[in-house]
Amino acid sequence: MVMSVLLSLMFPPPPFLLVSGLTVISFLILVSSFLAEIRGKHLNYSKFWNANPSAQNQIKLPSKAGMLLLYTPAFLAGLASFWIFPPQSVRSTILQSAVTLHFFKRVFEVEFIHKYSGGMTLESAIPISLSYFLSAATMTYSQHLTNGLPEPAMNLLYPGTVIFVIGITGNFYHHHLLSNLRGKGEKEYKIPKGGFFEFVICPHYLFEIIVFYGIFFISQTFYAFSFAIGTNLYLLGRSYSTRKWYLSKFEDFPKNVKAVIPFLF
Repeated sequence: MVMSVLLSLMFPPPPFLLVSGLTVISFLILVSSFLAEIRGKHLNYSKFWNANPSAQNQIKLPSKAGMLLLYTPAFLAGLASFWIFPPQSVRSTILQSAVTLHFFKRVFEVEFIHKYSGGMTLESAIPISLSYFLSAATMTYSQHLTNGLPEPAMNLLYPGTVIFVIGITGNFYHHHLLSNLRGKGEKEYKIPKGGFFEFVICPHYLFEIIVFYGIFFISQTFYAFSFAIGTNLYLLGRSYSTRKWYLSKFEDFPKNVKAVIPFLF
């Protein structure tokens, strides 16, 4: 029953081993990253940049340079997709625009919104950057392969567009709140306040999850579905670790504030 509902929501998978392989590989990598976060083996960026002992011996990047490395290739992949796969439908145009806009927003935030402390290891930056780049490229390519195919039984394009806009707006707003926590020259961490920070410690992750479900609804491809589920799992793990970190650093951290899902997790 569940499978039949899912199939009604998606285009048939493309008969290309490369796309199917990337779908499986990206999902397994994200699941593996989720399990690693839960076990305390973090990707070394943000507040966890030196959480693992081995990070001390790795090449360290300044936070801003590392973040640009994460998002710029994916943004360029989205931008290039308009030339490589000229949009042939409203759906493909919206999908390519959403992917490009999401990663452009991240580059914009790196340049003009975020305030930095710590750093990022090159060993963590490279796989994250590669994952985002491949996701942007494969997302747009998978959409290109649906041109000319019958539409799914249930059209989620326009609800997906609304969900995407909610997600990207909420993500940007909470990144802005995080940036405002620190005055000029300050690098120490504080307990975030305002917006959904009153309910969860990682509302920016919550809205990023919403972004990728919006992209799945827009796309309705198996790759977009698997990437949304995988990203959801990874960010659940990362937010769980983040809440543990805040609990260990701040005695006055409010216990009713969850990790990423208000009132639940």
